[in-house]
Amino acid sequence: MTVLTLERTVLPPEESLDKLVALLGPMGAEPTTTVSGPNGEHMVLPPEVFAVLRDVVEAMAHGQAVTIVPVHQRLTTQEAADLLGISRPTVVKLLESGEIAFERPGRHRRVRLADVLAYRQHRSTQRRESLDRMVEIADDGGMYERTATPKRTR
Repeated sequence: MTVLTLERTVLPPEESLDKLVALLGPMGAEPTTTVSGPNGEHMVLPPEVFAVLRDVVEAMAHGQAVTIVPVHQRLTTQEAADLLGISRPTVVKLLESGEIAFERPGRHRRVRLADVLAYRQHRSTQRRESLDRMVEIADDGGMYERTATPKRTR
């Protein structure tokens, strides 16, 4: 078995993928399907593989290219920083403060991919809640009405 180590970008095909999108079903549908191999063998795809396949086909059907990048289950602090879109020193601060769990098998910290993704989801939820609260405060204070009236200049 070959392990994918390089990222790979695939452009959408020229022909329409609408039939394939319909065949794979809507996003909320039961995530399973059977595929046929080159030797005629049939196999049921695991739900995780099916979900990725459906996402890839959906993106390509909308004319988007798709990049496949393998990610290790254990990340370095730099890989975690790249995934979160923040600096490595900021990731180290998050690790040391206990916001993201980590292990230190030797001299270097290692972070589980699942923990980084959970932190990213938590941060996104917090950001959304904060923005909702700011809109609520602005609305309660009548700030939208005050800024909606244009100022007259002479």
